[in-house]
Amino acid sequence: MIVDDRVDAAPSVEARRQAGRLARAHVPRSSQADWVPPGDRPDPVAFVREADRGRVADLLPLRYTRMAASPFAFLRGAAALMARDLSSTPTTGWRVQACGDAHLANFGTFATPERELVFDLNDFDETARGPWEWDLL
Repeated sequence: MIVDDRVDAAPSVEARRQAGRLARAHVPRSSQADWVPPGDRPDPVAFVREADRGRVADLLPLRYTRMAASPFAFLRGAAALMARDLSSTPTTGWRVQACGDAHLANFGTFATPERELVFDLNDFDETARGPWEWDLL
């Protein structure tokens, strides 16, 4: 189990179950239901424009067109803004390598050093270390 970037050696099933219950008591599901923008939230458009520095200028109109398709498409194209927004939400402290771009085309099979096949993510360009709640949201 990974807690605050520490790896504990193989806790028992009961220990993991208890840790989950304690985490749920500390951060209930209902705490994820509503989001209130913090008072110091930057203007989203200014934040995205700042993130555009260093990008290929000729491709920015295409990026904006795709982001304008829906709120989901906007957040998919503005992962840094979404992470900043989520940073004010309650978390358990359990961290994962979160993939904000987890669609079917970004999964595949790989061979392990032991010559076993595993099915996992194959596109990590939009991943970040963060609370597991962010991955769900």
